[in-house]
Amino acid sequence: MRSLLFLLASLALLQHTTAQQTATFTRQDTLRGTLTADRNWWDVTFYDLSVTVHPATKSIEGRNVIHYRVLRPAKRLQIDLQQPLTISSIAQNGQELRFTRDGNAWFVDLQAPQPQGKIMQLSVTYAGKPKEAKNAPWDGGVVWGKDSLQRPWIATACQGLGASVWWPNKDHQSEEPDSMRIHVTVPAGLTNVSNGRLQDSVNNNNGTTTFNWFVSNPINNYDVALNIAHYSHFSDRYKGAAGNLDLDYWVLDYNLSRAKTHFAVVQPMMKCFEHWFGPYPFYKDSYKLVETPHLGMEHQSAVAYGNQYKMGYRGADLSGTGWGKKWDFIIIHESGHEWFGNNITTKDIADMWVHESFTNYSETLFTECEYGKDAADAYVQGIRKKIANDIPITGPYGVNREGSGDMYYKGSNMLHTIRQIIGNDETFRKILRGLNKTFYHQTVTGRQVEQYINRNSGKNFDKVFEQYLRRTQPPVFEYSLVDNTLRYRWVADVKGFDMPLKVTVADGRFGFIYPTAEWKTTRLKLSAADKFEVDPNFYVKVKAN
Repeated sequence: MRSLLFLLASLALLQHTTAQQTATFTRQDTLRGTLTADRNWWDVTFYDLSVTVHPATKSIEGRNVIHYRVLRPAKRLQIDLQQPLTISSIAQNGQELRFTRDGNAWFVDLQAPQPQGKIMQLSVTYAGKPKEAKNAPWDGGVVWGKDSLQRPWIATACQGLGASVWWPNKDHQSEEPDSMRIHVTVPAGLTNVSNGRLQDSVNNNNGTTTFNWFVSNPINNYDVALNIAHYSHFSDRYKGAAGNLDLDYWVLDYNLSRAKTHFAVVQPMMKCFEHWFGPYPFYKDSYKLVETPHLGMEHQSAVAYGNQYKMGYRGADLSGTGWGKKWDFIIIHESGHEWFGNNITTKDIADMWVHESFTNYSETLFTECEYGKDAADAYVQGIRKKIANDIPITGPYGVNREGSGDMYYKGSNMLHTIRQIIGNDETFRKILRGLNKTFYHQTVTGRQVEQYINRNSGKNFDKVFEQYLRRTQPPVFEYSLVDNTLRYRWVADVKGFDMPLKVTVADGRFGFIYPTAEWKTTRLKLSAADKFEVDPNFYVKVKAN
C-alpha cells in the first residue's frame, strides 16, 4: 500500500497510472518529500503526542512535544501539519515562537541557541477538523465510521498521504523517533487502541477517558494510529524466537466470539514468518490485531484488520488458484509488513517496492509453510494476471510519490524469479533473515537492499533490478526451436541484460541456459517440440518465432 493492497481495483489502478503519467511536481511536493535545509539539521528522538477526539464534531485538538537532536546549529525548522488543521502555538523553553505557514509546511523561527549534539524540545499545539478519509486506506485520513449498532467507530489510515494529516510532526519517511508516547482522550465508554503497550487508562471525571500508550521501538510516522470503538480485548502468547510474544486482539464487542476462532491463524503465521524473516521485530511492544472500519493497514504493533472475518481478500482469491482463499489475506499481508515496511522502512516512498514486494511475497511463503511448495508456486504465478506493466515500479525521488502498483504482484514475482536463480532456498532464507537483522529498525534506500542481495547471494542482480523495477516491461525471451536446436536471446530495455533462465533441456527436466541480447544456440533432448517450456517460476514474457 501504500501499505497493503494498493490499487487492487482496476479503476483505482487506472487513476493511479494516469496521475503518474501526467504528474507535475510543485513546491509543496518538494517540501513534503525532500529533506530540505529546514529539516536536515535536526533528528527526531521522541514524540509525546496528546490528542482529544470529538466524534460529534469530527474534530480533534492536541499537542505534540517534539524531542530532537541538533545535528548542526540552525535558526529555523519545518514542521508538517496538513490543512484544514491549524497550529495555534509553538513554544520552546517556555517561550512562544513566531511561525509562518506555506501550504502544509510550518516554519518556526527559533530563539534559543541550538548547540550541536543537544536534545531540544518543541511544543506544538493544534486543533481542527482533519481530512476525512474518502476511501481508506487508499484515499486516507480519519475514518469517522459507525459500527452495526450505530456507535462511533473511528480510525486513522494515512500512508502516502502522511501522518501530518492528523498530527504535527517531521513528516518524512526517513524520520523515525526512537520511541513515543501516545495519549488519546475519548468520550467515556469508548476505547482507544494505539501502538505499543497500554500503560493505563484514566477516568477524567468529565465524561472522557484518556488512554496512555507507549511505543518502545522506532516507528514510522504513518504507522502511528488511532482506533476508537466499543472494543473487547482478549490475548494469547506465542513462544517465539526471541521469547514469549504477547498477542493482543481488540475487536468490536459483538465480534468477540468469532474473532477468537478466526484469529487462530496468527500462531502458525508467526512461526512461518519467524522462520523466513527472523524474530518478530517488536517483542517489547507486542503484536496486536485491531478491528477497523477500513480494510486494513500495517500499523506497527497494532495491525489494522477490516476483512470481516473472511478468507481471502474480502472473500475472494486474488490468485484465482484456490490457494488464496485458504487464509485471511489481511492478517497475513499486513502482518508481513511488520518485517518489511515497519522493521525495514525506506527513506523515500519512491522505493516502496521494498515494503510491498517482500510483503506480497510473504503471502507466497505462508502458502508454502501451510500447503507446500507446489501450492506456493501456483499462488505466485496466479497473481501475475494483476500485473499492469504500466509505469516503472520505482517512483520519482524527493517528491513523496511512489511508482506503479506493480510493486505488489510484479515485485513479488521478481523476488520469486531471483529465488530460482539463486537456486538454494536456505541461501534465500538467510538473505531474508539477514536483511531484517542487518537493517533492524532502520530506514534504508532501495539500492541498499539490492546490494545486500547481490553480496549475500554471490550473484549480481543489478540488471535484473534495473529491468523489473526501473523499466516498464519484463524481459522478453525470444526463441525458435527446430530439430532440437534452440535458438534464443533476450529482448530487454537494459543494455547487456543477461539473466539466467530455466527451460526444458530434456523431457520433464529443467536446466539453466544463459541468454544475452545476442542470438545463441544449444541442443536439447526433447521427444517433441511441444515438450519445450520456460520454467513458469520465472516471470518473463515468451515469444516463439
